[in-house]
Amino acid sequence: MSALRVERRRVAHFDWVLVALVLALVAMGIVNLVSAAASGVEGGADIVGRQLSVMGLAAVVIAIVVAIDYRHYDRYAWWLYGGSVGLLLLTLAIAEETRGARAWLFSGRLQPSEFSKIGMVIGLAHYFGRNPPSQIRRLRDLFMPGLIVGIPVGLIVLQKDLGVAALTLLVGLTLLPLVNVPARAWVGIGLLGLGGLAALWQFGLRGYQKERILGFLDPSRDPLASGYQGMQSKIAVGSGGLFGTGWQEGTQTQLRFLPTQHTDFAFSVLAEEWGFLGSTIVLSVYALMLVWGLMIARNSKDTFGAMLAIGLVGTLLWPAAINVAMVLGLAPVIGVPMPLFSYGGSALLSTALSIGLLLNVSMRRYVF
Repeated sequence: MSALRVERRRVAHFDWVLVALVLALVAMGIVNLVSAAASGVEGGADIVGRQLSVMGLAAVVIAIVVAIDYRHYDRYAWWLYGGSVGLLLLTLAIAEETRGARAWLFSGRLQPSEFSKIGMVIGLAHYFGRNPPSQIRRLRDLFMPGLIVGIPVGLIVLQKDLGVAALTLLVGLTLLPLVNVPARAWVGIGLLGLGGLAALWQFGLRGYQKERILGFLDPSRDPLASGYQGMQSKIAVGSGGLFGTGWQEGTQTQLRFLPTQHTDFAFSVLAEEWGFLGSTIVLSVYALMLVWGLMIARNSKDTFGAMLAIGLVGTLLWPAAINVAMVLGLAPVIGVPMPLFSYGGSALLSTALSIGLLLNVSMRRYVF
């Protein structure tokens, strides 16, 4: 009988607010995708159907993740983390090179690096659950968290997928503001980071990757190649004005001047067709979802749940921030889709894992 009462309490405290925010973003993303696909983009006739199919699978993933008490993820954190690292190793060993990177399995259908972010967040939450960030006051205490982040980031760099590597690093750094390491120590880390970036530029980046960065700094240096995507995106955003050109009426989108408009530049389609007002509405829903995730962290009854929720908010925040920055020409084009909005399979399933775990922590905050 007590187990039945506990189950009823879980259902009674199901987080319908988070679900409503997610569904709102998904619905707006589908409307946007229909317009992007209508322009005759390659595979456009099937894009919306495939996205809806993946969304159905994502709903199943969320249901499974929610059904398992999140404290079990704490108990098996190292297994989950090790599994995500093992999948990266497998990808590095057997994946074929696609667009200069060896990051995809099953003929480009699965990108394991998307899921490694979740494994990394679980590993970090497990560690900080036993070593609260507020008690970390020395750099040496960050060795283990640094290793948890560094292994997947390093493997993704070896796959030559530097955009996802940078994104994974940012997700891993989400919990750093919570530690009490002195500011002077961060100055030293910053100098080391600058040295690492210089070495990466000299020895780690390929020619086309350098061209993307140089094209970002000066799009006019090669407007038909490295600077093309950024320039066309800014034209689309600017042409939207305050209220937009109207659904399926954007010239940049419908005449296909806008590249990868259903994936990396889906937000450009939104800005052109729905204008500043439509863009603000979508970003406001995103902001509400992220703030709600932080509230879930604050209300969690254990440290693992709080750290997990904060890390998961990072998996939603950073891709959205980087994608919008790319669209506006404020960041290099590194191939990061917008969560719940852009077309994509692996990214959507990874986001589903994050949403499922957030729901899990939220609905069990009363079951202790």
